Amino acid sequence: MARAPAALNLQMLDELNPNHAVPHQGDTDTILLRQAQPSDIPALLAIEERCFATDRLTRRSFQYLLTKAKATALVEAHGGPGGGRVVGYALVSFHSGTSLARLYSFAVDPDFRGQGVAKRLLAAAEQAARSRDCIYLRLEVRRDNTPAINLYKKSGYREFGVYTDYYEDHMEALRLEKRLGTAGPSAPLGGPMVPYYQQTLDFTCGPSALMMAMKALKPAEIELGRKLEIRLWRESTTVFMTSGHGGCGPFGLALAAARRGLKADIYVKDSTTPFLDSVRSDDKKEVMRIVHEDFLEELDGSDVTVHHSPLTAEDMAEAVKRGAIPIVLISSYRIYHEKFPHWVVVTGADDRFLYVHDPLVYDRHHAHIDRMNMPIPKADFERMARYGKAQLKATILLSGRSAD
Repeated sequence: MARAPAALNLQMLDELNPNHAVPHQGDTDTILLRQAQPSDIPALLAIEERCFATDRLTRRSFQYLLTKAKATALVEAHGGPGGGRVVGYALVSFHSGTSLARLYSFAVDPDFRGQGVAKRLLAAAEQAARSRDCIYLRLEVRRDNTPAINLYKKSGYREFGVYTDYYEDHMEALRLEKRLGTAGPSAPLGGPMVPYYQQTLDFTCGPSALMMAMKALKPAEIELGRKLEIRLWRESTTVFMTSGHGGCGPFGLALAAARRGLKADIYVKDSTTPFLDSVRSDDKKEVMRIVHEDFLEELDGSDVTVHHSPLTAEDMAEAVKRGAIPIVLISSYRIYHEKFPHWVVVTGADDRFLYVHDPLVYDRHHAHIDRMNMPIPKADFERMARYGKAQLKATILLSGRSAD
């Protein structure tokens, strides 16, 4: 094991800007906490090799995460004016449109454990998240990694779930989170606990969002899986969209929920055909109108209520607190920087945020944990909860039917 320095001096910069990270000199050694650079990749790979038997990050992954990803990588280096030896790192990823950060990867060289490296890096990761206006930092940790679990829990993290068969060797992962802000309640307020389901096809966000809400309201009767996902899409699709397979509109989704014994209220500006401006072909537009007219005729014979007054974010928060579950159409641009209609589920609310399940996990650098209960400021959610030139606003408010 490496010798513990007699005197350690640490500079933790609020901005974590490597261009200004000038360390103080100590009596026998120097500790520098700074942002990682591509030149650190060989050292980071060596730490991966020493720390992990499986699930190691590759050179290509580090290159992407340090240069292209929406992420911050922090390292602690010991000794030397040129940066010294990298002895540990913390990699934090961020998500556009949300106030959520994730501790994507975290490791300390075994020779430098027990010297406070992990504690300092974790504090720096939290500061990096705060500097990006994030109020939650989440992470996964192996169930058998007792030292890491103890560190997290002593630092204020709480367990909120488990991933089974998560690592290459099939070990479970505990899911932990810490609220970084001080304003508002410590946990979102809501009705039923909404389970998470990841869409398996590019065009099934609506059915997947609906499935999550239905499972929360009728847990014994709804079985989450691809069969139901595709069936709901077939029942709800608009047939055509900008390209590829048709998406799902509020009328078809509400009818699918009503067929399964749930009370559905639709909140839209009017009952015109949704997404009509997403296609150019007159033939496609006509087919979409026919599908929409068929939905409207079926609505007349159902107990689905159509309200021609879109819900505000505050309205949704109040509905959630009463036990209802809003399924909301958003424009994906603020989260994914691509313009397509997308359905999400509001799972909770507090005085500042709506908490949202997003069924889309879009690349290998993200996981379910990134898309669950995402905290989104209410004002930001108001701006994203509309789509297209027509500024379509659509919410389906789902609840259980009252007993007769």
